[in-house]
Amino acid sequence: MVNGAVLVAVPEGPVRVGEQLTRIGKELESQGLEVRWASHVEDARAVLRMEAGLAGAVVAWDLPGGDPDPEGGGAAVLRLIGQRFKDLPVLLVMAHGADDGQAFEQLPLWVSEVVSGYVWPFEDTPAFIAGRVASAARGYHEAILPPFFKALRRFDQAHEYSWHTPAHSGGVAFLKSPVGRQFFDYYGERLFRTDLSISVGELGSLFEHTGPIGEAERNAARVFGADRTYFVLHGDSTADRMVGHYSVTRDEIALVDRNCHKSVLHGLVISGARPVYLVPTRNGYGLAGPVPSAHTDPAAVRATVGANPLTAGAVSPRAQYAVITNSTYDGLCYDAVRTARRLAPSTPRLHFDEAWFGYARFHPLYEGRYGMAVGPDALDDEVRPTVFATQSTHKLLAALSQTAMVHVKSAPRAPVDHDRFNEAFMMHGTTSPFYPGIASLDVATAMMDGAPGRALIDEAVIEAIRFRKAVVTTGRRIADAGDRPGWFFGVWQPDSLTDPRTGERTDFTELPASLLAREPRCWYLEPGAEWHGFTGLEEGDCLLDPIKVTLTCPGITATGRRSEWGVPARILTAYLATRGIVVEKTDSYSTLILFSMGITKGKWGTLMDALMDFKALHDGGAPLERALPDLVGEYSDRYAGLTLEQLCLQMHEHLARAELIDALDAAFRHLPEPVLPPQHCYQKLIRGGTERVPVAKAADRVAAAMVTVTPPGIPVLMPGESTGTTDGPLLRYLRALEDFDRRFPGFRSETHGVTLDPRTGDYLIECLRAEP
Repeated sequence: MVNGAVLVAVPEGPVRVGEQLTRIGKELESQGLEVRWASHVEDARAVLRMEAGLAGAVVAWDLPGGDPDPEGGGAAVLRLIGQRFKDLPVLLVMAHGADDGQAFEQLPLWVSEVVSGYVWPFEDTPAFIAGRVASAARGYHEAILPPFFKALRRFDQAHEYSWHTPAHSGGVAFLKSPVGRQFFDYYGERLFRTDLSISVGELGSLFEHTGPIGEAERNAARVFGADRTYFVLHGDSTADRMVGHYSVTRDEIALVDRNCHKSVLHGLVISGARPVYLVPTRNGYGLAGPVPSAHTDPAAVRATVGANPLTAGAVSPRAQYAVITNSTYDGLCYDAVRTARRLAPSTPRLHFDEAWFGYARFHPLYEGRYGMAVGPDALDDEVRPTVFATQSTHKLLAALSQTAMVHVKSAPRAPVDHDRFNEAFMMHGTTSPFYPGIASLDVATAMMDGAPGRALIDEAVIEAIRFRKAVVTTGRRIADAGDRPGWFFGVWQPDSLTDPRTGERTDFTELPASLLAREPRCWYLEPGAEWHGFTGLEEGDCLLDPIKVTLTCPGITATGRRSEWGVPARILTAYLATRGIVVEKTDSYSTLILFSMGITKGKWGTLMDALMDFKALHDGGAPLERALPDLVGEYSDRYAGLTLEQLCLQMHEHLARAELIDALDAAFRHLPEPVLPPQHCYQKLIRGGTERVPVAKAADRVAAAMVTVTPPGIPVLMPGESTGTTDGPLLRYLRALEDFDRRFPGFRSETHGVTLDPRTGDYLIECLRAEP
């Protein structure tokens, strides 16, 4: 017996043919297979889209439909199968009565390369034909399993007793406790039977990279285009620390994108490196752009390094390591090859933190824009840096939380010795790995292998483009209708662009989604374009990732022009949360939505409905108790009696008066003065050499811990940096945040590195103790 489903795509025909095919279908069912019948290309298309559990297909060459495929319906279905399935066994049904020689002569040559065999319904018995399909289905089920997941399933099916850790012994321990039984029943026995110890030798070693685990990592390296790949079980944060710890040592210089994740800094603290920051541009929404290309050429890097006080104590004036965030939180993707070429003279090691970009290799839209694209075919070995790419696999590929990968593309200038890198790997890894997590990395890799991987990413791209068009079109319909206030939410993207087919400027909504999904030039940030609001860009340097959709709210533009009224995004996302819609990130007037592989039209349609409902509540003078009942319930003294529109206006006017976005921009553009290396401050932090100081009294102190404000999630103050003067950009920004939190309880920013005084509610930041 074999489980799964089989697509039987055959036309309605003569009674005898139909009866024979029905008998074949019954025989397939007797083998344990479910039959999915289709008599037209569109029926087959629906089955292929919805039924990922297919184990085989029986397709008639003369299937109706297939327009516009010139070779007909059977050819169209074969192509669809090739796009969505890797090596799915397919038997091609030949027309009844057709001469053998004629049948083969009429088939295109490519057909023989994609089918597993042929069927003449009346030349073999139904049982024999069904047996061929079932046998092929069994082989397919075995063949699609990637190395580690296959070994784990084999071990689980052996039903051996567990004599090793973990102590729940395959879940049995949970069955001895009432609460444990509920836990066991909730997750199911299979999870616990596959939660194993490193003592299980036949599954290999994560630290030694042997056995099925090592085979799975080597398979991932092939699929992701790396020389070597390492599986990481504590997220991209651990991967970042691992790479930083290996790449740079005490008192060496590291070039660091200021738009970095805090784990990058943690790696510098551990290694003792001296950071020199590369500052990205910013726009009127407060969004971080790329580091301008002019800042990464050799002369600019030398000037930046030379101007940094910390580099005076470095062991060498040359950086040993550079790290760039790609793509950014807001979906801005560098030309990785071009970036590597610019930075190569300044550093032998380049790290692309691709936490949100693990899918880039699997779609032509991102060609050359991911770290593993920087190989010997892109840059000569004499100049090429060794490249690391760290990816949070679970974020936008299908893997369990906390799973990540490190990909390595070694170069002769700074070759990566596996045994030495493995020392850093073992320092940050665990001797108790979670085997279902490893299996999920293995499966995520297999899902991306070949044409099916591209199809999965292509669906996410297409749905994101459709949503983008729907928002723009809805906004225009509202403005044209004239029966309600003419505002709506926008999308951060160009209004028009150059059609690569004609060279003419064309409205975004008029370009077909299929073109927008395959042509990178449609998503370039054109130098000087107002829609993005960034300066210092060169043509082709930066691309906006369509699957990271930034919704914009009325109140300000990308170039910083304010309007008299607005809808702050924090209020919108608070409302969306009441509808069960949790967004990825919210800034003052923008919010980020991620279109992952799990997106559907129904899912983004619910978001469109919520946006329309918010507008109706706002424009209709709805009381805040109706729109945000929990907020009013918790802070009734502040919000009772207000309408949704009144709260939006109050917050908008406060943001304008406080110039919060301007203060944010100044804090990021004018970096604090570096005084001490981060590691020095960490040593003081854990040995009582620091104190918490109110922001109002923190002028001219040295920070002992990083301060990161979410939104936008980028560090504004690093350990070892001066807080500056009372009226300087940093303290002005933190005071503005502090004041906002007091004025609008329930909308507080998430600020890492800041604690609240329990008596006064003041912001407190960790500073080195003042010298007596």
